[in-house]
Amino acid sequence: MIDLPKGVQRVIASLQAIGHPSLPIFLDDQANSSQQVAETFGVDAGQIARCTVFRRKSDDAVVLVITSSDRQLDDRKVKALVCADGGHIGRADAEFVEAKTGFSIEGVPPIAHVTAVVTLIDASLFRFSEVWAVAGHPQAVFKLTPQELKVLTGALVVDIVVSPEQAEAARQQINILLTARARTVSASGDKVLSPCISVCRINARTGLCEGCYRTLREISGWSRSGPTAQRMLWQIIEQRMADL
Repeated sequence: MIDLPKGVQRVIASLQAIGHPSLPIFLDDQANSSQQVAETFGVDAGQIARCTVFRRKSDDAVVLVITSSDRQLDDRKVKALVCADGGHIGRADAEFVEAKTGFSIEGVPPIAHVTAVVTLIDASLFRFSEVWAVAGHPQAVFKLTPQELKVLTGALVVDIVVSPEQAEAARQQINILLTARARTVSASGDKVLSPCISVCRINARTGLCEGCYRTLREISGWSRSGPTAQRMLWQIIEQRMADL
């Protein structure tokens, strides 16, 4: 294991300690979304377990939330479960995640953290007989059953995602807002309105922001690109809206 990243080595040690038969598999560098990982193994996108890290403000505790990649996490439900007396939580930044879990924010696994964490698993993962979880590195994953995941993490199994009906209603509202904004983009001029509508959440399946249909690279490059490139991106966004 000497050539493996230290985080992956810790995950392997944890799995071997309990005699778990599945060891991490490294993916091709091109498999950088849940959909691509699912296609690699020929499984449903929902079988890719997504780990989201929150920071509980009252005691600086790590709250690790594990969901299916085809479900949208409801932060309000998480807060209601882990914050007493109106406390607060927030999505953890990279520095906090690495300090508290020992892993990079892109490679947090459900096990082998360097400090104790509060773990929740969404019940929707139990639709499947097996799931795949990150193994301490963004390109490493390992296979296990949802039941094994519950035992390994000691997590509470709860409903912490938005219902499909709520997600569809939210998506339709986003599309209405984004379409209205697109109609204000003129064919000429030096200023082009940004597609951002303050819904900033990257979809793990598509790799696109659920609010503006842009990739992270497109979002970060918006201010540096000129009006011609910005108008072209608006056309791409409208096509993505139609396709999705």
